[in-house]
Amino acid sequence: MRLVATALLLAFSFPAMAQQAAAPAMAPFVAPESFAPLVRNLLPAVVNISTSQNVAPRPGRPDAPETPQAPPGSPFEEFFRDFFNRNRPPGGPNGQQGEAPPAPNAPGAPNRPAPRRAQSLGSGFIVDASGIVITNNHVIDGADEINVILQDNTSLRATLIGTDPRTDLAVLRVQHTAPLPFVPWGDSDTALVGDWVVAIGNPFGLGGTVTAGIVSARGRDIRQGPFDDFIQTDAAINRGNSGGPLFNMRGEVVGINTAIYSPTGGSIGIGFSIPSNLARGVARQLADGGRVRRGWLGVNIQQVTDEIAESLGLRGGTRGALIARAQEGAPAAAAGIRNGDVVLRFNNQEVREMRTLPRIVAETAVGAQVPVVVWRDGREETVTVTLGELPTEATPASTAPTQTPRPDRPIELSGLGLRVTALTAELRERYRLRPEARGVVVMEVLPNTPGAEREIRPGDLILEVQQERVTTPQELQERIERLRRQGRATALFLIESQQQGQRFVPLRLAPPRGAPG
Repeated sequence: MRLVATALLLAFSFPAMAQQAAAPAMAPFVAPESFAPLVRNLLPAVVNISTSQNVAPRPGRPDAPETPQAPPGSPFEEFFRDFFNRNRPPGGPNGQQGEAPPAPNAPGAPNRPAPRRAQSLGSGFIVDASGIVITNNHVIDGADEINVILQDNTSLRATLIGTDPRTDLAVLRVQHTAPLPFVPWGDSDTALVGDWVVAIGNPFGLGGTVTAGIVSARGRDIRQGPFDDFIQTDAAINRGNSGGPLFNMRGEVVGINTAIYSPTGGSIGIGFSIPSNLARGVARQLADGGRVRRGWLGVNIQQVTDEIAESLGLRGGTRGALIARAQEGAPAAAAGIRNGDVVLRFNNQEVREMRTLPRIVAETAVGAQVPVVVWRDGREETVTVTLGELPTEATPASTAPTQTPRPDRPIELSGLGLRVTALTAELRERYRLRPEARGVVVMEVLPNTPGAEREIRPGDLILEVQQERVTTPQELQERIERLRRQGRATALFLIESQQQGQRFVPLRLAPPRGAPG
């Protein structure tokens, strides 16, 4: 029995030993012995940002936020009173700390509380010896006084050079008698998941705080703006760290700490930094001219889902950005890009998914002529686009007026769960549709149907089916039946709604009720 057991053990051991022998040897992991030499050189260039502004008090609470209420006579009552008095600016009654009472109003004037002075803290870093400071836009937004505090507690009044809310960046300038220490930009594209990183900032007013961690993920979209491409890190980032630098082990700035995910308001190891390669170009433009110029294509786009890819004949997992709307008069429309095109490559860069296109376009020079590869009618086509400049505000797209369709009787699109009718003046008013709107109006959406699954709602307009315009219910129904006869499993509808604008929606072409399944 003992021999049998040994034989079985060897039989199971040999393959495992062979597999281990075939596996490549991994380099031994070596953690940094200390971050101190690195941090010693970086700390002088990291600054605290202090801002203040006048804030109108909330009605009925002129000194809000108020001191927390504690049971009368309890030790906590005195503790809270002393703590808040110590941390309010001087000027209170009897020479004590705390806000001075508001000045009396003029006789006969309504008794309005005076504005109070609100202060906030953040972080930043110096990138040029002349005094150029980088921080987050939300750190200084609305401030009427900005001060930069150096490591030696020297406070310098800062001048705001420019801001870019789209990337949440701001550039400041300070004046000093001597050249200031600064830190270099790094290449964020070389920061790999698992690399060590160091964050330095001013969390909760505790300036010069150093934390370390790793790059947890790349390319995070946290729905903060159209150019989201955040570095995720587990280096502790808290309130007050905003605008501070994220360093690699060479002492280069690879990110700007901007946001955290936290149910509690404190760090739980999920922080987000703007990549330096995105921030550096924005900061340079702000420092040079006080504003950012970005390339502009003039399209509304959406994600290419599996259903959309199937309906357009895209194979092999190809993705890209689907053009839901090419704005009239914009660069894309002028170059011949159409609704329903899928952008596969822009300026020789692959568009792997929808959200990469806005960033690539924005980083391309205004006025540049670039090749754009699109998927159209089952094949690739290349068009050349001359980029415009992204407007400060979104430019509304105008639509050519169309003829008023003839009044048709409402019909049900069997198998889709939609009841539709022609667009009339009455329906235009009922659903508050644009005067130039056209298409077929959705009157009812049946539950548990393809239309309901895709969140189509009454009042939505069906503009196209499989990239062919429809203006009447009969025309719409004929197109759907023609696709069914062709054996199509899905059809691509162009829907316009008040909430989401124009978007492409793939709908399963279920057999009509009563038809064989």
